[in-house]
Amino acid sequence: MKKIMVFVVGITLLISSCNSGSGHLLGVQGRKVFFPEIPLGMIYIPSGSYTMGASDEDVPFLHQSRSHVVSIPALYMDQTEITNNEYREFVHWVRDSIFLEMVYENTDPTGSNAIDEELIGDMLLHPDIYYDEMNMEWKEFDPQDPLLNRELFPLSWKVRGIKDEQIIPLISDMYLRPNERFYNGRVVDVRKLNFKYYWIDLQEAARKGRVNIVRDGYDAGQNLTNPSLDPQHRDLKNPAHPFTGEPVGQNLDMGYFNKKGQNNALRSHDDRSRFIIDEVINVYPDTLCWVRDFTYSFNDPMTNMYFWHPAYDNYPVVGVTWVQAKAFCIWRTQKLNTWLSAVGSLWVQDFRLPTEGEWEYAARGNLKLSPYPWGGPYIRNSGGCMLGNFKPMRGRYFDDGGFYTVKAYSYNPNGYGLYCMSGNVAEWTETAFDESVYEFTHDLSPEYRYNAMDWDPPSMKRKVLRGGSWKDIGYYLQTGTRTYEYQDTAKSYIGFRCVQSHIGRGGADFDKEGGEEIKSDIELR
Repeated sequence: MKKIMVFVVGITLLISSCNSGSGHLLGVQGRKVFFPEIPLGMIYIPSGSYTMGASDEDVPFLHQSRSHVVSIPALYMDQTEITNNEYREFVHWVRDSIFLEMVYENTDPTGSNAIDEELIGDMLLHPDIYYDEMNMEWKEFDPQDPLLNRELFPLSWKVRGIKDEQIIPLISDMYLRPNERFYNGRVVDVRKLNFKYYWIDLQEAARKGRVNIVRDGYDAGQNLTNPSLDPQHRDLKNPAHPFTGEPVGQNLDMGYFNKKGQNNALRSHDDRSRFIIDEVINVYPDTLCWVRDFTYSFNDPMTNMYFWHPAYDNYPVVGVTWVQAKAFCIWRTQKLNTWLSAVGSLWVQDFRLPTEGEWEYAARGNLKLSPYPWGGPYIRNSGGCMLGNFKPMRGRYFDDGGFYTVKAYSYNPNGYGLYCMSGNVAEWTETAFDESVYEFTHDLSPEYRYNAMDWDPPSMKRKVLRGGSWKDIGYYLQTGTRTYEYQDTAKSYIGFRCVQSHIGRGGADFDKEGGEEIKSDIELR
């Protein structure tokens, strides 16, 4: 069967009906002008460079904290750690989404368990048919079609007319079984609060295959005509993944040969869907971490109250794994972009965990060589008061004003306006931990990532922690101190905060960022 190839041929024809311009290069006209906005609760941190690593000589850890100069692009960072109440919004969104999905799947629009007709409004015009406004046509009811329920019932817990006696039977499976209830309380089974999300593996997608050269046994389209002449060619073109056996890298040749026999060597992918990774994660924090983390210690009250009681709303969330923190960032991105689309605005960069280099740059607060975010070599101010929440002296936990964690806005912010960059809770970063990472990372926005599999050894599942916590000694509060924890563990002293990359030049004067005037990008300050 002959192959049909379609080429786009450039012809220099002036068609006045398609091009009413002057003939000069003007770019695409009519595009929106973008003015960046600082996300609510975040701080703008301009681009810059600094000396990454320990601010003073640390001989025992010289290999893993070697000082070196790096540059960091502009970003936004949460002013505080993610609080219990902020993370609870994520948990409630997942819970309500599952509830609504169960209502959609279990509701028969024409049956006895149909929701009140006031929710349907003008769309329910006949017991057997309804009018589809999207396609402007009449359709018949299909009681087994969940999509129909979504069209007829744009459900929200804010919509009036939904009654408990109608909803509870449809979502009863989400509650604890009677034998698991404490004093017969009707409580949601948090083990079922699972969030499905997607992310793109750009690192794998960016891998390039080798450039193929036509050899004996191949035609001009690089189709193998005689395998015996070049038995290794297939391996060079489509190297197999060591576990899945699927081709990796750029395994689709989009290049073509010219009359001289040269190939422009364009590469793409046969199946881009394999770079879109879907995952499911339980989103509820591990509230038992307060008991598990400390042996011969009484911390039951924190397990009982810390995450759900209003008294702890503004305290940093803990008991969250590295994977849960990443899922939260993805949910937060979708939440913001959905709203931006609704109001006709442009999407922005994704929320994510900070890289290790970004975290240290932000923590220093524009103080290049200070060992602490507040400046100076001391952890007390001139009045003798502690400047962070940590473990002072020998177990005098309350000497700094907090027994466990404290509110996220406690103590004074650093030079950028960020609170509790040292102390309170240690914070997850995106970076995978390696003792020698400072020896090989780039000086341009340094980063080291590794997506660990279940079968990988524990050493490959380590993620960098920064900042120290309420139970750590002062050494871990230094901006240059790095340590780690395993990505699938949840601790009572680990939280996180999000960052978002800035779109634009990233200068110190934020008011000059964005817009359409060319001059605004060359007035360097």
